[in-house]
Amino acid sequence: MLAGLSHTHVIGLVALVVVSACAGRPADGGQAQQRSASQPAAQPKHIVAAIRGDPTTLNDAISGAAGGSSVAGVREIEQLLNAGLGVISDQSTLLPLLAETVPSVENGQWKLLADGRMETTWRIKANARWQDGTPFTADDVAFSIMIGQDPLLALNLDEYFKHIERIDAPDSQTVVATWSRPYIAADMLLTKSRGHTLLPMPKHLVGTTYAENRDAFVQSPRWGEQYVGTGPYRLAQWVPGSHLILEANDAYVLGRPKIDRIEVKFILDTNTMVANLMAGAVHLTLGRGLTPEQAILMRTEWREGRVDAGLQNTTVMFPQFMDASPAALTDVRMRRALLQAIDRQQLVDVFLSGLVPVADSMWSPEEPEARDLESAIVRYAYDPRAAIENLESMGLAKNAEGRYLDPSGRPLAFELRSRAHALREKLQPVIKDEWLRVGLDADVVVVPEQRVSDRVYQATFPGFYFRFMSPDISIFKSNSVALPENNYAGNNPGRYRNPDLDTLIDRYFVSIPKGERMDALRRVAAHLTDQLIVLPIYHEPEPVLIHKNLIHAAGRKGESVQSWNAHLWDLAP
Repeated sequence: MLAGLSHTHVIGLVALVVVSACAGRPADGGQAQQRSASQPAAQPKHIVAAIRGDPTTLNDAISGAAGGSSVAGVREIEQLLNAGLGVISDQSTLLPLLAETVPSVENGQWKLLADGRMETTWRIKANARWQDGTPFTADDVAFSIMIGQDPLLALNLDEYFKHIERIDAPDSQTVVATWSRPYIAADMLLTKSRGHTLLPMPKHLVGTTYAENRDAFVQSPRWGEQYVGTGPYRLAQWVPGSHLILEANDAYVLGRPKIDRIEVKFILDTNTMVANLMAGAVHLTLGRGLTPEQAILMRTEWREGRVDAGLQNTTVMFPQFMDASPAALTDVRMRRALLQAIDRQQLVDVFLSGLVPVADSMWSPEEPEARDLESAIVRYAYDPRAAIENLESMGLAKNAEGRYLDPSGRPLAFELRSRAHALREKLQPVIKDEWLRVGLDADVVVVPEQRVSDRVYQATFPGFYFRFMSPDISIFKSNSVALPENNYAGNNPGRYRNPDLDTLIDRYFVSIPKGERMDALRRVAAHLTDQLIVLPIYHEPEPVLIHKNLIHAAGRKGESVQSWNAHLWDLAP
């Protein structure tokens, strides 16, 4: 009779029997007890989620070192299983999680030192526990930082690891980090977000393995079927190729989750995922994977739920700044003309059914900095007449067909390159037609898959690379340019170099007071948009599907991870 109940429920029933026995016969002759017995016990709450893919590890940071790649949804699953010192809300607010408070200058836990270094302090909550009952301590934090800094593991982790000079643990509940230089994301130590991947690791379970055999460490079953975290759910079952079963963690630091069990199905084909939603077999999707077309279809056809299309990246065209061909591309008037000739609102309305807004910069309206940057961003409306005025100001000659010519007398045409992508491949010929209307042309190229890993080919595109990007200004640093001397390993797609911009970017990352920091960022935004270092087209959606009975769940917003508040998810009565 008790087989289907949790340990907590069994204890509760035993307590009820003991109290009833001690109380004697009820005053109403047992009628109240009879009524209670006739009422069914609350049923465990169970939901089904789906991700696109079949994960081989549940640790997003360790996946590359283990010889695999991250599967869509693994970041969200890991946040269900594990917790960080803090957590990013859907408002991009940093909240304490395993730590009592978030370090700040105001609370004295973030100190700028006289020698240019800084110090941050975290105090761990007394009730923070690993799911096997072991206390979560400062030693776990120090161990995790050591893993992140180990060059032999080559995890390619968060930028902040480069700046941590020392980790001290005055006691088991206190962590003090000393930084070699000011760094604005220092308060996000061991906190998962869009740009940060590493969560705490259990030293008591993997510390010995790490010390003895690094290969065994990255291949450890502790990142898979034996995963032990500090999160709201614990791993109960993993069937490769099929699903995961997650059960509520009674000892979660923020309290037991409202949903008792989450089944996560692995579905490789997104059409199958959509069919499962339509059939009522799945309550929500986790992570990226659904196409905008599928989101648009479900928005009109699915009556049992909703589409939440968070804005995560921006689809842009990166112009080439080194050895560009035609060379006119390096003239900002040409870049302005090319952007003004594109009716981006029509592209969004026709191909995305208005699902996302037109982009004026790399920062979407959901980014935490968006409001502060509003006045600094230079905008270019669809205006073919202004485009022609920009071209005429360059003194370009035309041929009899009205096409602008380069200095050698050939019609100006810009390569418009993209990796294979259903939507961008539809947009490429549309953009070509719009450029033709103002006297310019495009050579549409789709990158063959066999050349995706060719660094030289990828870096030396002659015209535009049509792709998406995240709002990471560090990629525009001159030292990120892909060059022969760094084996074309830089991540500055357009290979743009400007020492003044470098200075502003550096200033942004070391300015701890928000006013100074945002002033630097506004100057960066003004430079990038005035000079059109990228041509923004539209903000990229990351649509997820959520059943109407599932409350408090949403898509990913800003810096947050979709499952940031999973302990609050609930089923409507």
